Amino acid sequence: MHFAGILLALGLVSFSTLCGSLPTVQLDNATFIGLSSGQVSSFLGIPFAQPPTSDLRFRLPVPVEPYSISDGKAATSYGPSCPQQPVKLGSELDADIIDYVKSSIFKDVHPANEDCLTINVVTPSNATPDSKLPVALWIFGGAFELGGTSNYNGGVIVQKSIDLNEPIVYVSMNYRVSGWGFLAGQEVKDAKVGNLGLHDQREAMRWVQKYIQQFGGDPSKVTIWGESAGAISAALHMVANDGDNEGLFRAAFMQSGSPIPVADMTRGQKYFDDIVLRTGCSNDSDKLNCLRNVSYDSLNDAILASPGIFAYQSLVLAWLPRPDGVFLTDNPQALVAQGKVANVPIINGDVDDEGSLFSISTLNVTTSDALHEYLQTIWLPGASSEDIDQLLELYPADITQGSPYDTGFFNALTNQSKRIGSFEGDAVFQGPRRYFLKACSGKQDIWSYVSKRLKALPVFGSAHATDLANVYGGDDMTDYLVRFVANLDPNGNTGINWPKWTTESPNMMTFLDGPIRQTITQDTYRQEPMAYLINLTLANPI
Repeated sequence: MHFAGILLALGLVSFSTLCGSLPTVQLDNATFIGLSSGQVSSFLGIPFAQPPTSDLRFRLPVPVEPYSISDGKAATSYGPSCPQQPVKLGSELDADIIDYVKSSIFKDVHPANEDCLTINVVTPSNATPDSKLPVALWIFGGAFELGGTSNYNGGVIVQKSIDLNEPIVYVSMNYRVSGWGFLAGQEVKDAKVGNLGLHDQREAMRWVQKYIQQFGGDPSKVTIWGESAGAISAALHMVANDGDNEGLFRAAFMQSGSPIPVADMTRGQKYFDDIVLRTGCSNDSDKLNCLRNVSYDSLNDAILASPGIFAYQSLVLAWLPRPDGVFLTDNPQALVAQGKVANVPIINGDVDDEGSLFSISTLNVTTSDALHEYLQTIWLPGASSEDIDQLLELYPADITQGSPYDTGFFNALTNQSKRIGSFEGDAVFQGPRRYFLKACSGKQDIWSYVSKRLKALPVFGSAHATDLANVYGGDDMTDYLVRFVANLDPNGNTGINWPKWTTESPNMMTFLDGPIRQTITQDTYRQEPMAYLINLTLANPI
């Protein structure tokens, strides 16, 4: 029990004395006490599902029982993050690069605990259950390996919405990551317990439907919003259940993430087998049950032995959402092609140099022959040698054509690094976005963007996750987000008009540094290489 709850239970302080001017919210039979800062109230660390521990480990999330804490409970601090993999970078990298990646992009979130399924709500302090405010539901990124809610200040978003006279409610949730949330393999598929991290997110959405009105939100006006793995998650919720969103959201805002080309759940078998071996469960007839009973430390050590995002295989991640035959009935891009997509308005954009950050995993790949082998063995093992040759022609060794783009001979760590950055950014981010938008064009309202801000950032340019500084910094991108959540249209009196994206007119809001902060460009760059790459990855999902 939190300290406030202990004091109340012991009768050492009255409820009114404890609360004073602190905000409270009534959920079932419990009163939760939050924090107040100016015009914003925050309620943090509220459990939305039962702890996924012991027999509930590697099972679908179980909703919490109706809240029954009669004497109140403090909701004034974030819950612990779910167990996660730390960022490991090669010692050959410059210390400044290591510091930037660890402090600005992929931040470890501590403390971590297996009992981690909590939700946070930030709302205008004057909101009441009758306010019926639109809701932004944030899904954090982190390569499906790490991350948590405490790194993101929802108060900035809510305050901006108040300033714009478009008040909204901000919600964020923890979900299981790494091997805890995305364990795969035949045993997992047979037990129908794949994609647990996505199921956690979905359970949080159901919690929002049940409780958000008490915080002033409208359950019929929820926009799911995420970046990187969080954006991919949002996109996968659009194709989950064959496109049935169950009325859980009415729009989606995706930063650097779309439905990606992933193979069946059995593709993760080698990681499952390795964990089973390391935990001594190999000879057990029910390996999943065995994993539920091993100690936390033993299981965590086994999962941490798996390759992380900056391992040699880079974005061919060990832990990924995968088709399980139930929640995701097919390769997400195949579902897109079949039209099994939730028919809701979307914003889906990228930064210019999505892949530059991840090329630091392959600094030992320094020749075209070595890159050919890398692509053939790691990325596209089912592709022919001729396919790889054609791909390398379309993504040439010319440093001036690589990512970071438009930086000439600068930012090249090796003579292949900018080439690899261009390939990886298009394979996982830019290509899937364009494929997704083309398939949805004419069926729903679409806006797209590309951020070219921070282009002068050494080595990385307009790198993956750099647009987070805009949206969580209260910048113009925050304005567009708020208006989209509030009105299903990002336009207002900020900057220039943002036209919709269509196949016939693929308009992109382009965010720039300098005195001209925004302009409209066309989503036609690298058309031939990206089209070829999309077809190749469709045929050879990771």
